[in-house]
Amino acid sequence: MPDSSTIRRIAVGADHGGYELKEAIKSHLQQQGLAVEDCGTAGTQPVDYPVFARLVAQRVSDSQAERGIMVDRAGIGSAMAANKVPGVRAALCYDLSTARNSREHNDANVLTLGAGLVGPDLALQIVDLWLATECTAERHLRRVAMIEPGRPARGPDKGPERPADKTQGERPEMSVEKAAEKSMNQLTETDFERIVRRIGELSGGAAGGAPAAASSACASSCANPACVYCQACAQANPEYLRELVGMGAARVGHVSGAGSLPQDLAAYIDHTLLKPDATPKQVHDLCTEALQYKFASVCLNPCYVRLAADRLKGSGVKVCSVVGFPLGAHVPEVKSLEARRAIRDGAEEIDMVINVGALKGGEDELVYRDIRGVTLACLDGGAICKVIIEAALLTDEEKVRACLAAKRARADFVKTSTGFGPGGATAHDVALMAGAVCGTKMGVKAAGGIRSFEDAQAMIRAGATRLGASASVRIIKEAKGLTVSGN
Repeated sequence: MPDSSTIRRIAVGADHGGYELKEAIKSHLQQQGLAVEDCGTAGTQPVDYPVFARLVAQRVSDSQAERGIMVDRAGIGSAMAANKVPGVRAALCYDLSTARNSREHNDANVLTLGAGLVGPDLALQIVDLWLATECTAERHLRRVAMIEPGRPARGPDKGPERPADKTQGERPEMSVEKAAEKSMNQLTETDFERIVRRIGELSGGAAGGAPAAASSACASSCANPACVYCQACAQANPEYLRELVGMGAARVGHVSGAGSLPQDLAAYIDHTLLKPDATPKQVHDLCTEALQYKFASVCLNPCYVRLAADRLKGSGVKVCSVVGFPLGAHVPEVKSLEARRAIRDGAEEIDMVINVGALKGGEDELVYRDIRGVTLACLDGGAICKVIIEAALLTDEEKVRACLAAKRARADFVKTSTGFGPGGATAHDVALMAGAVCGTKMGVKAAGGIRSFEDAQAMIRAGATRLGASASVRIIKEAKGLTVSGN
């Protein structure tokens, strides 16, 4: 938490799209005893974000506030506007990693947030970490001074300003600091798994290992013997799902037969039935459940899209179809036609599987054409395109290449797994994929391999997932409870 003796006053602002999140942040800061100056806006009537971004930035520039926080829908335009004000270093942050980095490395004094990128709980975590982190390393302070030549750099104690260090070479650093600054791209998958496991332990979870026994709450309400990770069980403990939604999860998936859910969570549910032996009656029942609970969508094999679309017509529940599922070994022309047919039958979302063998064989152009044919079909039909790369079959280098192909093909999301492969999502995979599509509007959908709420929470807190626009988490199918994703 920030020290109120160091930070005396914070300027906050927002446009109409960020108003509600701004109000939540203001209340949060005031509860910590911090003085908050609200630069507006005062409601949800449409306004121009540059006006309020400049007001916040000017307060920081004039030393009327030590830090500033500005919220719009994406956070990008506000960062641009704020950075035009002399002395301001505004940074758009969408997870804990970017919040920490913007302070430690760049001494950012204005934080911009996208209300469409992060949920309120994650936003408050970002704000707390951003306010509590200081820029102390001499080499970072020297580089910060280079951002705006002619202006002196501030020391880590925020005391009197002093000239920037003009030394051109790197100063010798302590070995401990060098170890702490180890580049993320040098971390191995084992490193990531160890980090996720440790975070789970610190948060009281069981990341990386099963709990000894299910809780009495789960035992009393969940008849599924596989559901030992009871904190992911929505009917037994819906508050855990509400916390995930608050962190930014825009959509979760619910397997048929997993039990009833609180009504306020229904809009976040993807109701899924992809079994090879699924019958028309089961599809009909799935749709009935979706209507009853007002789920966000149903996800089905292509042969049942029209049945589902007819059953759900006018209800607001979307239909998602898989394409090239689950092997991805169809030729591009067939996948394109399959997608067009599914969209014509009523699908509004398409989950397509790439040609994994082609990718592993170095035929990246074929993989691109494979994806592009489906994305064009989705563009023509007004559908969302999600690209499943089956990460468990790929090396890290291949995962990045797959994401870059999806990015080049203008897909909407990249997704880790089909659920039928040898493994599901890992924090390492999600972070790698998010990094590959960073800077775009693409999202990352994590599927399978997340065995508990603690696993999902650990991934979010580790900064491996970008939540809100592109970044997602879900509970594995074997638990027969919830799957959580960013779409």
